[in-house]
Amino acid sequence: MNAAAQIAAIATAVTAGVAAAFGAWRWYRVDPPGAFWPLARLAQGAAVAQALVAGALAVAGFDPGDGLYWLYALLPVAVSFVAEQLRLASAQTVLDARDLENARAMERLDDAGRRSVVRAIVRREMGVVSIGLGVVVFLALRALATI
Repeated sequence: MNAAAQIAAIATAVTAGVAAAFGAWRWYRVDPPGAFWPLARLAQGAAVAQALVAGALAVAGFDPGDGLYWLYALLPVAVSFVAEQLRLASAQTVLDARDLENARAMERLDDAGRRSVVRAIVRREMGVVSIGLGVVVFLALRALATI
């Protein structure tokens, strides 16, 4: 049973780490997301898989070395959910910073202005999700340490 928990934690840490690093790099360079979103979704899927493995192990009677394992195995799903909620708020935050009431108000901007707003929104979304994935890496590594 230890092996299943270890594999799930390692898979989550690696996929989230790759996605977070890639997203942070694209964010830093102000590049379009490229493959970031598929990588982020893969990492979030790995976090869900880790939680499912933990649930199956709990049902099977797995007794980890530290009871905190359960918290560290399940929290990545919650962190991913919160990061997605913050991502959804990113657009309004950018619009507010530019004194635009809503997306419809962008119509009064020229093409360059609209592209600038969209780029800022996408960049902010990538940053928020990348930070969330960095937290997922930490939690998955903590889960691995408490098995």
